[in-house]
Amino acid sequence: MPPFSHSPLDPNVLLQAVYDAADAILEVYHQREAIVAQTKSDNSPVTEADLRAHKILQAALATSGWPVLSEEGHHADYYTRKSWEYFWVVDPLDGTKEFIKGNGEFTINVALVKGQEPVFGVVYSPVLNWLYVGGPGMGAYKSMQRVTWEELLAQTMRLPARLPETITVVASRSHGSPETEALIGKWEAEHGRIERVSMGSSLKICLVAEGRAHAYPRIAPTMEWDTAAGHAVALGAGCHMFRVEIVEGMPTWSQPLIYNKENLLNPYFLVCAAPYLCGHA
Repeated sequence: MPPFSHSPLDPNVLLQAVYDAADAILEVYHQREAIVAQTKSDNSPVTEADLRAHKILQAALATSGWPVLSEEGHHADYYTRKSWEYFWVVDPLDGTKEFIKGNGEFTINVALVKGQEPVFGVVYSPVLNWLYVGGPGMGAYKSMQRVTWEELLAQTMRLPARLPETITVVASRSHGSPETEALIGKWEAEHGRIERVSMGSSLKICLVAEGRAHAYPRIAPTMEWDTAAGHAVALGAGCHMFRVEIVEGMPTWSQPLIYNKENLLNPYFLVCAAPYLCGHA
């Protein structure tokens, strides 16, 4: 059972809300010429699809009785948030830039956080129809179609799959950096040729959780709602997600990424499925 089994929110209600939000997004997505993006105060884009999905998810998650921290909703101040035991972290449309480009690599992210750790996450790609669900203690799963909670646990792929023989690193399509290149160069010197894969939104985290890549270093800004759901799936798959510091031009890491910070901006991070690559036990 999911970690919110004692909540009034049935897991099937959650999944259906995600599917309903996906349908609202797709309705806008398929009207390509009608997509209008506005720029928010942080210079990130927002569309009608983001707002429609937010309303659907907000309404469903609010019935759990736990607070909802959504990218497109009201952000409670830290004095209020720091007393939350459980709360939802939501990105109604992660990868709005990918949505606007029309490449389909965007997701809906819903995570449940306990204290400062993500304990359950759903990542769903409306166009690719990939559903990832997982968390510590329950494992991680992938479905290639919309399923009920019971079908998810009974019939779908359990993560991770076997890692590829060639070391594979996820590299952001739009947010490369010299520090990322330095790290990949170091790994290549130590372990041989590195294969690179690119993907938009939180699907990059899920590629590591799935076993299609060994690591994903992110040396660029993200927010808590960008990562929490994928982080939970990665933990369910037995991966690690570290916060990264840059020391003399080289990324270093030792501590896990945490949530519900006073500043909702994430530090740099590393998702890793291979202990010999990232040095974790």
